[in-house]
Amino acid sequence: MSRSRLLAVLVFAHASALPLFAKNPPPPPSLDREHQHPSGAFTFRTPESWKVEPIAGDPGAVQASGDGVAVRFVYRKGDVGYDTLHVDCMMQRLAGPFDVNPHVRYEYDFLSGTVGEMRILDSAFVTVYDTPIEGEREWRQRNLTITGAGHSLCAITYAPLKTWKKSKQAKDLLDAVVKSVSFRAP
Repeated sequence: MSRSRLLAVLVFAHASALPLFAKNPPPPPSLDREHQHPSGAFTFRTPESWKVEPIAGDPGAVQASGDGVAVRFVYRKGDVGYDTLHVDCMMQRLAGPFDVNPHVRYEYDFLSGTVGEMRILDSAFVTVYDTPIEGEREWRQRNLTITGAGHSLCAITYAPLKTWKKSKQAKDLLDAVVKSVSFRAP
C-alpha cells in the first residue's frame, strides 16, 4: 500500500465514528467505481449506481450521491488553515442559504487530532431545510476536514436524519466512501 493511501486510510479511520475492531463486522459496502477528483489530487470510490457531479461555482467541489445519501468533497491545493477550511465547509448545504433554517443542532463540534503530518477536524450537526430534499427536511451533516502533506480536503456526508438514526447500512456506506479516499503526491 502506498504511503499516501495508508495515510488516507489511517486518517479517515481515526476520525470515523465506527469501531474498527468490532466482533463480527458486517461485510463492507461494495464500492465498484473509482473516481478521480478534477484536481487529480485524490481518488475515491462509490457504489456502481451512484452519480458524481461537480458543484456549480466551486471547481474544487464534487458530490457523489446515491442510495438516498451523499458525500461532497471540497478540495483546496496546499495546506490551508484547517480550522478556516472546516468552518467554510460547514456552510456547504444541499440547498441555497435562503432555503435553510440558520440554526443547527450540533451532535458534536470541532473534534481534532493528528495522524502523521495530517491534521483533522470533525463536526456533525442537523440542518433543517425549508423545502424537503428527497422527501426529508432534516438532514445530518458531518464535516471531516484534513490538511497536511500538501492537501486540504473536506469530506462532507449528508443523510436524512431518519435514515441516519435507523440505518447502520447507510452509516457504513457513507464511512466506506469517505475512507476510500487516496491522495496522490502533491
